[in-house]
Amino acid sequence: MSTQIPVLQQQSQMMRIRNSGMLMNYSGSPLNDDQEEEMTKSALSAFRAKEEEIERKKAEVRERVQAQLGRVEEETKKLAEIREELEALADPMRKEVALIRKKVDLINRELKPLGQTCQRKEKEYKEALDAFNEKSREKAQLISKLMELVSESEKLRMKKLEELSKNIESLG
Repeated sequence: MSTQIPVLQQQSQMMRIRNSGMLMNYSGSPLNDDQEEEMTKSALSAFRAKEEEIERKKAEVRERVQAQLGRVEEETKKLAEIREELEALADPMRKEVALIRKKVDLINRELKPLGQTCQRKEKEYKEALDAFNEKSREKAQLISKLMELVSESEKLRMKKLEELSKNIESLG
């Protein structure tokens, strides 16, 4: 019972601070609405910066993949032209042409799964982002509910303390 009194005093003090409309920062000094809004803007700004960085990196990767695909297609066309010219000239180059064709075919086979992986990763990113946003909304709702419950609890305890105080006064 003796440990409950300091807890009640602390809760009462917290209620007075909350009722005065002030929040406290880490150093214990009050945060005004501008500071609180500034903190919120700063957090949102940091989140947006991260989102922009992710989008920028994703775009860079996509551009690199597209550039590589374009280069491969160009190389394939060039190799086909070279092959035709070589076949027109003579048979001695046929082995080299066949080797290059095999390499081109190998690269084409390697590119297909890379493109699929890129698409799958983009889909996974979108799903992860959607899950993150959903959890953030859920967290905000839970925090709001928690604040309501804490406030209601404090009110009920203060009311009970006042009743107990009146009972003590009526006895004395």
